[in-house]
Amino acid sequence: MTEEQPGSDAGATTAPPSMFAIFRKRDFRFLWTGQLVSTIGSSLTDLAAGILIYQRTHSALAVGLMLMATAVPSLIVGLVAGVFVDRFDRKKIMIASDLIRAGLVVSIPFLIQIDILLLYVVVLFASAIKQFFDPAEQSVLPDVASEEELSAANAFLSISSFGSTAIGFAAAGFLASTGDINLAFYVDGLTFVLSAVCIFFVRIAPMVVDETTSVGAVVSNLRAGISMLLGTPILRSTLIVFAPVLFAFGLWNVLLLPFAVGPLGGTEFEYGLQEGLTSLGFVAGSLLMAKYIDRLPEGTWMVVSFAVMGVVGILYGLSSNIWVAIGLVTISGFAQPPSSISRSLVIQRNTPREFRGRVFSAFFVSRDVLFLIGMATAGLADVINIRVLIVIASALLIGSAILAQLMPGLGRPAAEWRRAIQLLRTAPAAAGAAVLRPVTMADFERLLGHLPALAVLDDRQRGRFLNGALLREAPPGTTVVTQGDAGDSAFFILDGRLVAGTPADDGSYRSLATMGPGDFFGEIAALTGSRRTANVVAEEPTTLLEVPAANLRAVMDVPALSSLFLSTLTERLIRTQGADRPRLAGNDQEALRDLRTPRPTVEALPGTD
Repeated sequence: MTEEQPGSDAGATTAPPSMFAIFRKRDFRFLWTGQLVSTIGSSLTDLAAGILIYQRTHSALAVGLMLMATAVPSLIVGLVAGVFVDRFDRKKIMIASDLIRAGLVVSIPFLIQIDILLLYVVVLFASAIKQFFDPAEQSVLPDVASEEELSAANAFLSISSFGSTAIGFAAAGFLASTGDINLAFYVDGLTFVLSAVCIFFVRIAPMVVDETTSVGAVVSNLRAGISMLLGTPILRSTLIVFAPVLFAFGLWNVLLLPFAVGPLGGTEFEYGLQEGLTSLGFVAGSLLMAKYIDRLPEGTWMVVSFAVMGVVGILYGLSSNIWVAIGLVTISGFAQPPSSISRSLVIQRNTPREFRGRVFSAFFVSRDVLFLIGMATAGLADVINIRVLIVIASALLIGSAILAQLMPGLGRPAAEWRRAIQLLRTAPAAAGAAVLRPVTMADFERLLGHLPALAVLDDRQRGRFLNGALLREAPPGTTVVTQGDAGDSAFFILDGRLVAGTPADDGSYRSLATMGPGDFFGEIAALTGSRRTANVVAEEPTTLLEVPAANLRAVMDVPALSSLFLSTLTERLIRTQGADRPRLAGNDQEALRDLRTPRPTVEALPGTD
């Protein structure tokens, strides 16, 4: 916050917090520093291992196999790791992961004297341990940073996670040119120890799980995490959009070294410089995102990021000068943070705390599978023109940009947004959803098809839930609820589509969102007795199940539903309280995912909190 200057208006608008405000938090400083030093060491090992293999084999396939060794463990332990991250102390998991990896990388110089194949073995084990660290780190970030700070926190963590590779890559290239490549592995071991020390000082509340950790519980929790990822539209859209991107990245990662030292005629040092400058571009892009990412929806940033990387990648594949190529990949590095940071934000903001480990792990496993396929495809460079493969990989990024513009929850054409805003502005102020009849058990069964979480209710509880409930129908343009009105009921959507928004004094709408079958709204007023927090208008013919507030409160003693409604209520209150932050053009789509996200299945819900 900026200090008020003498003579200024007391009622003047306060400037938003600096993007660096997150560093005032002690816990984030330790988390960020630990990630910074360990990433420098890891990048040393990654590049040194790749160079070591290429020096001995001169084969792009051999380099690809080394990179594939980092992804294979994800297929074996990735999903299970997420379950353990959600059931045990995430802080201890991160510390143990760092210390084990320190011991593994330090052993590399000794093991390769026995057989170079042992390098693959160590990389496999280190990567397996990493499957526990990564989802734990991503899961604790929302506990360390507030909702308002989360965007900047992700941006700066991206710098420590990826941007610091500039130092590691440059150092690895230098060590390779001097012949002392083993030093890279010793330095990496030290950085893992330093990272463990930093994480030790981070204060993170442990997960509280009453259920015992049995094989059945692990399987059930695993299924719940996958259901959350695949059953939530915006999470599913993110996974689909990133699929061709991750394949392309896997292909790129293998081809960069042989392309730089082959067709471009570069040296190993120039290759290391290329990788280092790419990381510097990533740092610059991450800093930009720390300041501006909240100006546009995450899906829009993905479109821009993929499109720029795709165009630059095609030019890179067609270039013939190493220095021009270095400049192009630096631009590509600059364009990557908008999509990578947006992806993390989408997952963190749309996944409850108790599910983050599993959802991140499921996403990481999908990522590594696609990496593997891309890396395996890179072996074709031994028989196909490497430039052709690079251009194909880049074209896939452009295709993903188009896909991100179309997928639910991520991209939405401007015409649709204008139509939604027009509906909110022109809809009559008075609520007009007509009552059709009292709700029947058949209506409840229809709702279960969209919201399986309600299946936990037994017959008696279902009767209490439906007592006095009404089935309503709202034609297009009908106002269902109005901000500021008293509310004594909640609404569950059976069919149709609605738009919601918080009106501003200038006539614009903030927190613009859409809702479909299975979504619910009005629970804030129903559970707290407060007034409605937004206007909700039917965008197409919509059928609603209106449940009296007393009925909703009556099922709050069911742990699964209590967790579902209270977590949703809390998230929406946070967004409502933050709605007055300055936004671009007054049309804030930040909460697009909030009301339209279907809730987890019954298996995904915790038994107690």
